Amino acid sequence: MHLKKISLFNFKNFEEANFEFEHKINCFVGKNGIGKTNALDAIYHLAFGKSYFNSLSVQNIKHGTDFFVIDGEFVKQDRLENIVCSLKKGQKKILKRNGKLYEKFSDHLGLIPLVIISPTDADLIREGSETRRKFIDSVISQLDNNYLHQLIQYQKVVTQRNALLKYFALNRVFEADTLDIYNEQLSDLGTEIFKKRQQFLADFIPIFDHYYKLISNSAENVNLEYESQLKDSSLAQLLQENINKDRALQYTSVGIHKDDLAFLIEGHPIKKFGSQGQQKSFLIALKLAQFEFVKKQSGEKPILLFDDIFDKLDETRVSQIVSMVNNDEFGQLFISDTHAERTENIVKQTHQSYKIFNF
Repeated sequence: MHLKKISLFNFKNFEEANFEFEHKINCFVGKNGIGKTNALDAIYHLAFGKSYFNSLSVQNIKHGTDFFVIDGEFVKQDRLENIVCSLKKGQKKILKRNGKLYEKFSDHLGLIPLVIISPTDADLIREGSETRRKFIDSVISQLDNNYLHQLIQYQKVVTQRNALLKYFALNRVFEADTLDIYNEQLSDLGTEIFKKRQQFLADFIPIFDHYYKLISNSAENVNLEYESQLKDSSLAQLLQENINKDRALQYTSVGIHKDDLAFLIEGHPIKKFGSQGQQKSFLIALKLAQFEFVKKQSGEKPILLFDDIFDKLDETRVSQIVSMVNNDEFGQLFISDTHAERTENIVKQTHQSYKIFNF
């Protein structure tokens, strides 16, 4: 997988910009706030049809304009793939592959394998369980379109069941047969999703552990622990046992939408017991494991985006990361950094072809 070129129109702070990428390593260098991260986000947009940093699509349109266009050309298995993502205010976002419009963005997911490593990944540690579930789901969905559809359907049924519980409370009625229909659907979908998450983490955790040991020089033990109510009971049983609680709360209190992933260092939550450097190393190992997992499953080397990755990491850990990039296990790499000299010194060590884009 290789990005040949990308054109941006009215995207974030870019009025118009064109980049061509002939080298394995591409570095966006310059002061903060001038568009380095935005350029990376444009590449991410073409892989996922959305921003990594901003959930409100309209806010990605340059101030004073009413649309944006991102146009990219990739080489995938010796074939050219032209991907265009555009949005006009007041209209739906459009995603096209080789001139053909996608009816559902979910059909595009997985075509352009890509992994981003960014300071905002710290949200995986800082934020609640939803952020970590999204991480699990995004990795699996890149490789299993059926999983993504099951997930979408599950969320729809949860929403419908919650609406029914609110209706019961508002009208002081209860229809067990109607609720059973939703329970059965949730049980079927949730059980399948749970099994796929379990299998994914069984494969993923050893890869993560391997990368953390490489980055940290085996300085400490870390682990990922899958937390799910379905480990102890079937979802059908959980829904039945918690019906009175759900009626009182007026929402579905059990299910795979409550799953979490515990981040542990020496058996303790890394949020409380990990240093800033350890947390950063943990997150990088998590994302490099994602890269390795997607590569193994898809048979392609994902594009790798490093956003300000060398910030807050000591020299030893940076050199460990550089040594990993310095082989054919990795494909095309994009780096953003504020220090041109530091960036060049780092990429020179890889003995790979590179280009510095000064912003």
